[in-house]
Amino acid sequence: MTVENLSSNRSFGGWHKQYSHQSRTLGCTMRFAIYLPPQVANGQKVPVLYWLSGLTCTDENFMQKAGAHRLAAELGLAIVAPDTSPRGADVPNDESYDLGQGAGFYVNATQSPWNRHYRMYDYVLEELPELIESVFPVSDQRAISGHSMGGHGALIVSLRNPDRFRSVSAFSPISNPLNCPWGQKAFSAYLGDDTENWAQYDASVLMAAAQASVPTLVDQGAADNFLEEQLKPESLEAAAAVSGYSLELRRHEGYDHSYYFIASFIDEHLRFHAQHLS
Repeated sequence: MTVENLSSNRSFGGWHKQYSHQSRTLGCTMRFAIYLPPQVANGQKVPVLYWLSGLTCTDENFMQKAGAHRLAAELGLAIVAPDTSPRGADVPNDESYDLGQGAGFYVNATQSPWNRHYRMYDYVLEELPELIESVFPVSDQRAISGHSMGGHGALIVSLRNPDRFRSVSAFSPISNPLNCPWGQKAFSAYLGDDTENWAQYDASVLMAAAQASVPTLVDQGAADNFLEEQLKPESLEAAAAVSGYSLELRRHEGYDHSYYFIASFIDEHLRFHAQHLS
């Protein structure tokens, strides 16, 4: 469990730091960012919010654009943002933006050539928290959140592992990937043609069948240009109605798919998670 510090920046009394490590799960060097609030300077172990980013993003987008450090410092909340896929010269890739490097979709690939490296589900669920909790002054109290593809990732990880996270939230998640072009393309490549294997990574399918509930907050911009074809929040609402899942889904007029939307409501998400982590 060794990490290499790549950068450090003082921020709102705490520290934003970027690290790399050799991932046994993904078989490559991975990078992540962590915000450590000022409370850790006093020896206090703080809870962690894991943030999963969307297509084409890295660990840097959320940390630089969301404006989350100020309130995280006040709340005493660490934030960990991994990269969105394995990367490297030996890692398979695709020319399109929605498959390959930068587009891991938080699944465990079963199809060649992807299955050797593309195991982001196991990485986010097991290896990354184990690493963070062994190296940094954090507790085992966890929450998870994300945007778009990362919102999909946050939802499926929490739905399949309700004992691992105290709360989950998402901005503009891909809610029903079995029935949208992004999901169908990625799942065909990573998981094969049998759509029954896809269901384990579809938040709407999982939520409809859920036996346990994790407090869940989802925000969706009504002016999002991906809303109807790719995101399908109505499928998530219908699934929650079937199982009685603890879902609060809010729509916001005029907001799009960008980080302007995330920055506008990130404080409400941080307070939501802090409430359940306390």
